[in-house]
Amino acid sequence: MQPARLRTGRDKGPLERFFLTLREDLLQALPANKGPDLHSRGERPEGEAFFFLHELEAIIREWVACVYHHRPHTSLVDPGVPGLRMSPAAMFEHGLNRAGYIEVPRDPDLAFEFLRVERRTIQHYGIDLDARRYNGAALDPYRGLLSGERDGKWPIAVNPDDINAVYFRDPASRGWHALAWEHAPGRDMPVSEEALQFARRLAAARDRFPDDKAAVRDLFERWNLGLGTTLVERRMALRLAREQKALDLPESEESVATLPSVRRLMDLPDAAPPQHASTTAAETGDDDAADEAEFVELEDEGDFYLDALEDA
Repeated sequence: MQPARLRTGRDKGPLERFFLTLREDLLQALPANKGPDLHSRGERPEGEAFFFLHELEAIIREWVACVYHHRPHTSLVDPGVPGLRMSPAAMFEHGLNRAGYIEVPRDPDLAFEFLRVERRTIQHYGIDLDARRYNGAALDPYRGLLSGERDGKWPIAVNPDDINAVYFRDPASRGWHALAWEHAPGRDMPVSEEALQFARRLAAARDRFPDDKAAVRDLFERWNLGLGTTLVERRMALRLAREQKALDLPESEESVATLPSVRRLMDLPDAAPPQHASTTAAETGDDDAADEAEFVELEDEGDFYLDALEDA
């Protein structure tokens, strides 16, 4: 995988083609849709009803499940049956009949296995990691003990994008435990290693004896006031913003599927649940026509990503 360049749609042609299908088959029929330009919108879309993000997500999911997955697609074929075009739902059922259901092992703690591992000794106060102290009740049975490895240190899993806590796996129970940073500003606000190093440099230039907790607080205040104008600061702020959890919006008293505009769009009866689209629907999949998408073979140039952060 490689990142797509800014404003270069041909780098991700299949995804852009799906966006076109979504816009033409669903979004442009919704009320208050503004379209991609002035020529594709109604006279006064701002006066129509609008949807919150969680409502729009429910509408799109319903459309994918009831319409898109039951529409024949030219690329879904069976080599043994020439001319047969199947929908995604039919192709999924066909695959189950041929190969059976494959049960993939699921481990809720699998994400910890992909974190960076640092080896540290366990002291009476916890562990030290890059001049940060972490502690937790899970370390009590192992304080002052050696791990049994050659260096005597214990493996600690570290997430560089959120250093409010590190993770220790108890060798007896094999369970993971979070060890809190003593200067964590709050578990609802992640702090990256990069942001902490930057905050330390700012604090060292201002104070003779900088403190991590005060340095991180001053950094967040600096960003809230809009003082972080350099590219490095903006990139760090964006990374921290992506780590924050989305707000839990309350469920609407009225289901999205019961909205009159959605019923008209889906052609559903008033009191009936959403119906699956007919399997004999016209074949309008996501295949690219010659005049719809232009695929250009990328040259292997050394300056491929030089302009990747111009608009960041």
